[in-house]
Amino acid sequence: MAGWIETCRSIVAPWECDTTEHFTIAYYFDRLADAASMMADSLGLPDPRPASHRFDVRFVRELRAGASFHILSAPIGLDERALRLGHQIVDSGDGEVTAWAVETLTDTAPALRCELLPWPGPTVERRPEPTTLEGFTPTMRDRVKPTDLGADGNFTLAAFVHRFTAGCIQGLAAIGGTASYMEAERRGYSTFELALSISGLPRLGDPVLVETGIVHLGASSLRFMHRLCDPRNGTEFARLGQFGVQLDLDARRPVAFPEALRSAAARLLVTTA
Repeated sequence: MAGWIETCRSIVAPWECDTTEHFTIAYYFDRLADAASMMADSLGLPDPRPASHRFDVRFVRELRAGASFHILSAPIGLDERALRLGHQIVDSGDGEVTAWAVETLTDTAPALRCELLPWPGPTVERRPEPTTLEGFTPTMRDRVKPTDLGADGNFTLAAFVHRFTAGCIQGLAAIGGTASYMEAERRGYSTFELALSISGLPRLGDPVLVETGIVHLGASSLRFMHRLCDPRNGTEFARLGQFGVQLDLDARRPVAFPEALRSAAARLLVTTA
């Protein structure tokens, strides 16, 4: 596409796939971090750090083990408050877009001048936010390790999302979507939309905690809200809205939750605005 810059070209390694048998979301963000860095370099900006970042991602097709893909990026919006970058994750085999991502940087120099390109992807939807933390439950707890840090010494995008993935799996288990259930019924949880908002960075050795609430329940769909915080004082570093469906792993199509899981999820719903 005219004006769009290739910022990443890669493949899906088998070990980067999850229990739903496709490219896990943390590794999407590992490649998006590369794309963001390449885009910043092309614009003459400092390499973007994950603080004060937001990513809104819409997945439209699966990438499975062995798939080849590349990312096309361009500036799509700029005002006195923020720069918005668009990223298209493209299947290199057939040229189809498999995911759309809008990256918003709120700490960008307002003097930046660049050509903005039209965004051909879906409009970002702002979903309702929880009005309280009541009903959120602990779903991941550990410490920041050296492998969580990037070349700049900061907690990486993938490190955030790996924690939220653990929160998702714990959240599913809490309503009966356990590993044994998923294996016996050939079910998985497939994410189709993410909204990642980062407001701070934990440091090496810091304890981190993910708390998770369910903010939407449909026939086959479930939306989680995860927050990563410092368990010592409750300071929030990031939150992730994760919208997905229960997937039939053989048909590769959404399938309704059984009543037992729906009832358990309904009891854990958190109030939203």
